[in-house]
Amino acid sequence: MDSDQKATVEMMKDSYGLDHVLLREPRGASARVYLFGGQVTSWKNERQEELLFMSSKALFKPPKAIRGGIPICFPQFGNSGSLEQHGFARNKFWTIDNNPPPLPANDYHNKAIVDLILKSNDDDLKSWPYCFELRLRVALAPGGDLTLISRIRNIDSKSFTFSFAYHTYFCVSDISEVRIEGLETLDYLDNLQDKERFTEQSDAITFESEVDRVYLSTPTKIAILDHEKKRTFVLRKDGLPDAVVWNPWEKKAKAIVDFGDDEYKHMLCVDGAAIEKPITLRPGEEWKGRIELSAVASSYCSGQLDPQRVLEG
Repeated sequence: MDSDQKATVEMMKDSYGLDHVLLREPRGASARVYLFGGQVTSWKNERQEELLFMSSKALFKPPKAIRGGIPICFPQFGNSGSLEQHGFARNKFWTIDNNPPPLPANDYHNKAIVDLILKSNDDDLKSWPYCFELRLRVALAPGGDLTLISRIRNIDSKSFTFSFAYHTYFCVSDISEVRIEGLETLDYLDNLQDKERFTEQSDAITFESEVDRVYLSTPTKIAILDHEKKRTFVLRKDGLPDAVVWNPWEKKAKAIVDFGDDEYKHMLCVDGAAIEKPITLRPGEEWKGRIELSAVASSYCSGQLDPQRVLEG
């Protein structure tokens, strides 16, 4: 690699006129972050292979949320009360944060970084009457690892409570050839069975039908093994005790307007989340949640990645 090459951050507009930021690192990896939704819509490795799933039917027409990538779910995950599904953060226009938190000294080294901010507005206050600041840092490191850090600050005069998720759509070759390791023996809430609580019995999670679960008290590291692509995604998280696992399968996929009938075969959502025990912030308090995504060659796979190593790694 040429030592002169630097990570770059470029503001752009798409064909719909929507602003987004393109992060590039010198070896060729990239990430695209839309100001609408504060949403990562692309993450490519050095070979320019797309690692996130985006539906071919995704609508880039605000206020409709964009189907795919990494939507930010705040102040709720799912449906409740007067808020739209998964809250409003993914349906709003964010702005560039001109006063972001300082970077740790060791974080300056040739990372491509963008800082965004979302603040409560009059519309939000009608349905969720609390003043907040939601900051998002997206960082692409040399080698292509992608990190998202969210900070939520209560700038209201009263406490508020929220749930949160990075609703990450991974691109996979064939859902029937994918397994998740790191969630074995854990309890989960099954959204297909009225959020009833079960304990995972499998050695690894595999897919033969629709899955919509919230795994509880999960480890900081989860692995998604794609045998056909010989690729393993590693999700590391902090401040996010839960993990959502979702694939709509055939019947549900056909019912989703902005989702191709067969696209369920090529995607899998695994989210770092805080859902079971919502976060409460008193006035002036701040919460922080972080995920780091890596894609590694599949020699790093089943036999080497037993549950204990996932927990300890």
